[in-house]
Amino acid sequence: MTHQAPAGFQHGITAAAARTILDATLAKGRELGLAPLTVVVLDAGGQLKAALKEDGSSLARADIAWGKAFGAMALGFGSRELARRSQSMPGFMNALSDLAGGRAVPVPGGVLVRAADGAVLGAVGVSGDVSDKDEVCAVAGIKAAGLVADTGDAPA
Repeated sequence: MTHQAPAGFQHGITAAAARTILDATLAKGRELGLAPLTVVVLDAGGQLKAALKEDGSSLARADIAWGKAFGAMALGFGSRELARRSQSMPGFMNALSDLAGGRAVPVPGGVLVRAADGAVLGAVGVSGDVSDKDEVCAVAGIKAAGLVADTGDAPA
């Protein structure tokens, strides 16, 4: 009788990719001289894969980073689009906030992680500096892992 090793659950983003994303995201923040950052990586099921809070990062940054990533996963596009929709459709965003228990943060800095074929593997949320700069760092981390970043804007 031949036994196969258990395959385990497949939830998109690998642990190795998550580590690369954490390190490269924080390195980009240091390169840009940003305030201390917190990075959260969620898998394709919206569950925590990895997180790291830089020394000096303030108390609520992990929750904000998680909320940015969660919002992207909840609606299937980067949080830059969530920010636009919060302006144009406040009633919908209020309902989403209620349904999500206040977890969706509709500002830039939540970026979907996609495979080359477009499949969603997870999301990254970054908090600590201005949201646009948080997003730049998330994109750098995702690209360093050889994956595709989806901010909610059309690719340039």
